Amino acid sequence: MKTWLGGLVAALALAGAALAQEGPRARIDTGVLAGATADGVSVFKGVPYAAPPVGALRWAAPAPVSAWSGARDATAFAPICPQPARPDGVLAMGAQAPKSEDCLSLNVWAPPKAKKAPVMVWIHGGAFRFGSGVGPIYDGTRFAQDGVVLVTINYRLGALGFFAHPALTKAAAPDAPLGNYGLMDQLAALKWVQANIAAFGGDPKNVTVFGESAGGSAILSLLTTPAAKGLFAKAIVESGGGWQARTDLAQAERAGVDLMTKAGLAPDASLDAMRALPPEALFDLPKGIGSVGPFQDGRLIKDTPAEAFTSGRAIDVPLLIGSNSYEASLLKAFPLPPAAVLARLTPAQKAAYASLPTDEDRVDAAYTDLVMGAPARWVASQAAKGAPSWLYYFSYVPTAQRGRAKGAPHGAEILYAFATGTKLAGRFSSPEDQAMEALVHSCWVAFAKTGAPACPGQPAWPAYNSGADTLMEFGLESGLRPQFQKARRDAADQSVGR
Repeated sequence: MKTWLGGLVAALALAGAALAQEGPRARIDTGVLAGATADGVSVFKGVPYAAPPVGALRWAAPAPVSAWSGARDATAFAPICPQPARPDGVLAMGAQAPKSEDCLSLNVWAPPKAKKAPVMVWIHGGAFRFGSGVGPIYDGTRFAQDGVVLVTINYRLGALGFFAHPALTKAAAPDAPLGNYGLMDQLAALKWVQANIAAFGGDPKNVTVFGESAGGSAILSLLTTPAAKGLFAKAIVESGGGWQARTDLAQAERAGVDLMTKAGLAPDASLDAMRALPPEALFDLPKGIGSVGPFQDGRLIKDTPAEAFTSGRAIDVPLLIGSNSYEASLLKAFPLPPAAVLARLTPAQKAAYASLPTDEDRVDAAYTDLVMGAPARWVASQAAKGAPSWLYYFSYVPTAQRGRAKGAPHGAEILYAFATGTKLAGRFSSPEDQAMEALVHSCWVAFAKTGAPACPGQPAWPAYNSGADTLMEFGLESGLRPQFQKARRDAADQSVGR
């Protein structure tokens, strides 16, 4: 009898230990996920939100995920989407991870036992050609510790994500969206969030979508897209521009034909032949195709962001938008001859930059204003006609970089928003750096929770209006700045056709 009881007790103890080590689980619409606990939060990695876009699904709208039986392991990141290597490391966050066309996955960090917690969905940057939703910079632990369910996503990049061709147009149904497959992926991920985030304790009615660079630009495109309405309640755009040029379907098709020609196929190549090309054959864009990204296919996307905001057709949600003080750091990745930049400035712009000491300084300022700073202010002013918007300017330089850095480069604010700079060895070593990290992160969290960016220790941040023209600067001395760089931004605003 004692032997039998002893065996039962031991078995129960082992079962209890196994359950304790099992980690968190979540039941979603396609099955059960087995995640892990780290730093006190529940983490689920590599969760598929769409079927693998391979074979006949290359250059097709994302398809539903097949259900699975049993518990699916969700403790490791899935492969990221195919992309070329960048030896200089610029724009290549997470780009050293394994790559595969089977990459449509997302990752979730959630507070334990959360109920109707605010949700934030991160869309990464990288010029729509690089990057992923993985990597230590995008770790969502601090968000979850502060009561937010954080989601990061992968989406198709480069010519796998943004590609048009006459053969694809001919094969598509009359009302089927064309070409913007990466944006379709983002919509599919946001639909997945609506359907499943409650299983992680999130509130599908309180979703904030946020992103930087290409991710911010993607959000501006989502705001122009009727298909995105109802998928998120708020948006944060970090260095996402706002004056993107119009590219119509015919232009995108010509670029697609050029790309296939460079890959060795005839202009009338079949879809099967194009889909048989290895991803690497699509990395090297022909001359004349300077960028990839959302374009106006006339079905999914009809307007540029500027057209949508001007006409009042943009989705109306609270918006936090801004830029950094040294966006011209991007010129290292996309160099432009200084003389060519200066030659394109209007007389008003040349006058606005006349006091700067060198041509290099003038080019840096013009690029920073025209590509990011002035468009952000303009979008804030247009958005403010509906739901409130808030404008920021990030100029903080970490202690270790002062005296060497020209300002806060493109993407610098990400570490502060995610509060991962202190965690990453050697990034934020001073109390001042850590205080800035806490400040920016708290502002983003407050916006996600309440719809307004309340910032600890700072004066109340007013919603933007063109008359006061007030923004919040995150800098060596943070605070509200009325009519910040007004002459420069006015010159940019008045001279750029939209």
